[in-house]
Amino acid sequence: MDMNELRGIQTILVMIAFLGIVWWAYSAHRKKANDEAAHLPFDDDDVEKRTLEQEKTEKKQ
Repeated sequence: MDMNELRGIQTILVMIAFLGIVWWAYSAHRKKANDEAAHLPFDDDDVEKRTLEQEKTEKKQ
């Protein structure tokens, strides 16, 4: 077994790992978690309120 055969085997293993990760990330049982993560920026309505409160507390210190 020479170096090129080892590199070929390594390439195949990395490709299988990559496809496994893609399959896991886009599988049906991950849909709910992916949807929740996608909507996180839109779920927080009171960001401005908390930012103002944080600025007030920082000024007091």
